[in-house]
Amino acid sequence: MAQRMVVLDTETTGMPVTDGHRIIEIGCVELIGRRLTGRHFHVYLQPDRESDEGAIGVHGITNEFLVGKPRFAEVADEFFEFIKGAQLIIHNAAFDVGFINNEFALMGQHERADITQHCSILDTLLMARERHPGQRNSLDALCKRYGVDNSGRELHGALLDSEILADVYLTMTGGQTSLSLAGNASDGNGAGDGSGSQGSEIRRLPADRTPARIIRASEAELAEHQVRLAIIAKSAGAPALWTQLAEAQEQG
Repeated sequence: MAQRMVVLDTETTGMPVTDGHRIIEIGCVELIGRRLTGRHFHVYLQPDRESDEGAIGVHGITNEFLVGKPRFAEVADEFFEFIKGAQLIIHNAAFDVGFINNEFALMGQHERADITQHCSILDTLLMARERHPGQRNSLDALCKRYGVDNSGRELHGALLDSEILADVYLTMTGGQTSLSLAGNASDGNGAGDGSGSQGSEIRRLPADRTPARIIRASEAELAEHQVRLAIIAKSAGAPALWTQLAEAQEQG
């Protein structure tokens, strides 16, 4: 059975969580077999405190917009069921996981206050730092590096960022991707439809966005590759395994 992944992002009133900051938006998209299923969880939350001005400048979600939105306790069960058992793909996972754990702890749900006991975590920031040491590895920087279209991202938004991160993750780990959003089915709380506050709408990737680039090797690069294979074969005393497999398939 194909592994179930959930790409997740949150927006908060500020940071750090130890200063009493809270989650105000959760956005998740589901991947099965490295394909978007169309299922997602998205909700805006009433944090019972005001957001820092700096945080509002990042995500554009105003205090006024959050009035009347559900509290985390009202969506906790639905959210937990959506992520339970999945591999969570998160950019800078320590930040989001810390806030999620805190929300469950504030409810007294200590059995859920460490989501690493219920989900595995893959941090794309750590992955990017290993692959691109010494370079900028923000989500925007990775979009530029891997040719992922983020032209609709004027402000941060948890659902939009999770969709962009899904593109980035699939490109980082598998090269060429072809993603499509399979409908608009929502398996999360529909609260917070974005009406009534500019900059607080649910931001989604446009369906006609530019697909990921296909980068093909040049003739010179292919020639260098063959030279490298010859060096490996000479050093090892035998051709590389994938070369042997290719020759066997041709003969078969």
